[in-house]
Formats: sequence, C-alpha cells, structure tokens
Amino acid sequence: MNTSFDRYAGIAFFAIGIAFVIGSLGISTSAYGSNVGANIFPMVLGLFLSLMSVRLIYETFRKQRAEKRAENLDYKRFGIIFIAAVLYAYFLEDIGFVISTFLFLMIGFQTMQKGRVWVSLLIAGGFSYGVYYLYVNVLDGSLPGFPTWLGGA
Repeated sequence: MNTSFDRYAGIAFFAIGIAFVIGSLGISTSAYGSNVGANIFPMVLGLFLSLMSVRLIYETFRKQRAEKRAENLDYKRFGIIFIAAVLYAYFLEDIGFVISTFLFLMIGFQTMQKGRVWVSLLIAGGFSYGVYYLYVNVLDGSLPGFPTWLGGA
C-alpha cells in the first residue's frame, strides 16, 4: 500500500463522488414506467464513492509506516478487470443486466482469486439476479432485462 498515492486517490474519488451527487440533482426525478427516478442510482453511487473515499483517506492518515518497501503493481489483473468493465458497459444493453453483471463478476472473482468456481458462480448469480429483482420488482425501476434471443422482452 502506497499511502501517499492512496491519499491522493481518495481525495480525487471523493471529488468525483461529490460531482456525481451534484450532477444527479440535475437529472429528472421520475422516469416513464418507473417509480424510481433516473437520479437515484448516480446519487447513491456518488454517496457511496464519497464515503468509501473518506474511509480511504482516514486509513492513510492512520497508517504509520516504519519502513518503506517496494511494491509490485499487478498490471495484468488491473488490465483484465479494466477491459472487463469496459466490455460490461458496452454490452449491458445487448445482453441484459443479469447476464452482463454475472459475467463481469465471474471474471472479477476469478481474476482476483483463482479457484472456488462454484462459490463464484453462486455469488455472481445470486447478486446479479438479486439486484435485478430488487430494483425492477420491488422498487419498480427499469433495467435491461434478458436479451430477446433468450425469450426476454
């Protein structure tokens, strides 16, 4: 852990989170066919990002390193997850929320810790369908469903 990098990253992400919250205030509070407005999701994400950034900044000030050691940055894992995130955003409308989120989580889990495929399958499947069900059926929101070639609408 490079504390100075983490501190600056925390400050930058805090500013991005606040920008998300401020930007979401300008978005419509209601959407056609949805009781949850389009502004809720970016506002919640911005608040979450800001809170996590405050936590990161706090941790960097709390940590006192007696010795500095060289860090090995893992560019391969970063690249895999970055490419998976870009592909997730690109294919979200085409293959639907549940499938794209499931695939993204599986790639992320297996990149971070190889093995335990069944546990990854259960967590990724449960999370992706659970979030979809909660948002669409409980909160009356709208997310891209399953693709039409799988019988979705």
